[in-house]
Amino acid sequence: MCAAIALSTLAVSCGETASTEEQTSKVTADNVVNTTGIKFEEERFNFGTITQGEKVKHTFMFTNTGNSDLVIVSAKGSCGCTVPEWPKEPIAAGEQGEIYVVFNSDGKSGKQLKQISIVANTEPATSVIALEGDVIAPDADAAPATETPAEGASM
Repeated sequence: MCAAIALSTLAVSCGETASTEEQTSKVTADNVVNTTGIKFEEERFNFGTITQGEKVKHTFMFTNTGNSDLVIVSAKGSCGCTVPEWPKEPIAAGEQGEIYVVFNSDGKSGKQLKQISIVANTEPATSVIALEGDVIAPDADAAPATETPAEGASM
């Protein structure tokens, strides 16, 4: 019951955009009062090494492991460079779903760990999945070198 109250509060207080209102429209008293379970095939995806500016796209598959509909209220990346898409319709017990994530490496370099927090009618209410890997910055010295005459040299 506490989870239902927390989810109801979250659904009402997070009206950031029109799309948030749309995604909470599938939340009803019946599918929030009952908590369920979620199991991801993988909770962390290592994309290896990429060059700065590349986009990594990955689909996280999950299963509703409980006996009630699974309702994902929100999915948010740890920064604006990581954007998840998730099902807005309830997932029936025993059924599978997917969360599609895009990581934009523009302006990033070095080791990266980007987390996605999923809020649903599960216990616990928040699950976390992640993308990780290395981003190689382009070589700043790649511009053609120009010769500068040594001091005192004649042209």
